[in-house]
Amino acid sequence: MAVALSIAGSDPTGGAGLQLDLQVFRTLGVHGAGVLTALTIQDTQKVHRVLPVFPSVVSDQLRALLADVLPGAVKLGMLASDDVLRAVALGLDALREPRPLVIDPLLNASDGSVLLERRAWPGLLDLMRGATLVTPNLPEAERLTGCDVSTQQGVEKAARWFLDETGAGAVLVKGGHREGAPDDCFAERVAGGAALSWLPGERIEGAPVHGTGCALSAAIAAALARGESLPQAVATGRSFVREAIARAEAVGSGARLLGMPQGAKAEGATAG
Repeated sequence: MAVALSIAGSDPTGGAGLQLDLQVFRTLGVHGAGVLTALTIQDTQKVHRVLPVFPSVVSDQLRALLADVLPGAVKLGMLASDDVLRAVALGLDALREPRPLVIDPLLNASDGSVLLERRAWPGLLDLMRGATLVTPNLPEAERLTGCDVSTQQGVEKAARWFLDETGAGAVLVKGGHREGAPDDCFAERVAGGAALSWLPGERIEGAPVHGTGCALSAAIAAALARGESLPQAVATGRSFVREAIARAEAVGSGARLLGMPQGAKAEGATAG
């Protein structure tokens, strides 16, 4: 059985975070393992409070799990604090064999709530060294790189920065925050430099949707755990999220929650 591991915070609504990651993994035919980094008090409207898990508990969770279960891929989501981030880094040292690592560099929630304290940003960049893929949205790319991402050239500069300055193997700069078509910029390290391409997106009209970034990184991790190549996994993740947005529904008084695509599990069971 293919296994993917999510290291992320809790979202009681099930619309993002660890709970959503596990839904995505299962929908794509992959068993989901999870290590909790933070508890949140939130609803579909906003994050009311963030409570990081004790760092020693985070590292103990990882050591115990990884001594017994070897995931096919690992996804990092919300890390909350510098101490938790360092515990995750130490815990990942327990991996017996290198595994694909997808990092969703969550800095703030959509309502502005802090999901990773500022002093932890250098540690986050260190974690990206050797990562298979980093998936920042435009605001995250701008804040972490210092590049102006208001133009196509600026986005490309930021993408190359991640490869050159962090040592990540690839980056997907998500274009959902851009006015107009939400095209994504994908840059991958290749011999002699970087291969960069623009992946066309289609904006689906409707009320705001919660958890799209979490779902994308989780779907890519699941596809990697199934044995797909990175470009294939990125395509799988983007297709998954498009359909999940199209199926989104309101379950509370705030943002809509993603709907899990039908048939994805069966396809995942035979992929790779």
